[in-house]
Amino acid sequence: MDGVSTTGDARNQEAGKPASQQASQPQHKRAVMRMPKTAVLGALLVVVCATPLAMALPALSVLYLFPIAFIVWLFRTQTVADGNGLTVRTTFGTRFLRWSDLSGLALTGKSTVRAVLTDGRQVSLPSVRVRHLPVLSLVSGGRISDPTEPRPRPAAPSRASEVS
Repeated sequence: MDGVSTTGDARNQEAGKPASQQASQPQHKRAVMRMPKTAVLGALLVVVCATPLAMALPALSVLYLFPIAFIVWLFRTQTVADGNGLTVRTTFGTRFLRWSDLSGLALTGKSTVRAVLTDGRQVSLPSVRVRHLPVLSLVSGGRISDPTEPRPRPAAPSRASEVS
């Protein structure tokens, strides 16, 4: 998945620990959802294209602010999910949401995901898309259900009883 990385707990990955000790400790998963860093190339292209304009008319140097702002947004904005909850990081702030504070997730028409708090308010989850829901389910330890997981169907009546 683009922009998603998952890691285990670093304490369990120490080289000197035997496998039996690693298995006895719980694994803490972590997933980071963010924009791919290759998007910086688009901002650099805008800088290259704006340079002739900025050289011709120094007042147009202000055009450099747009790609700089985009790069700052790109590196700051992300959503981190771990065993404790979600950390939502935007350009100008960070907010932590515990799993117990969430009543569920809301899906928008644009394939984006919002966290629904127990008081009914919604918090936008940057860089989280519908395709990331299985990852959120895994990291949350099942507190968030995976909609892509097949649900068990009720048992159908057997045909052997109908044939008699």
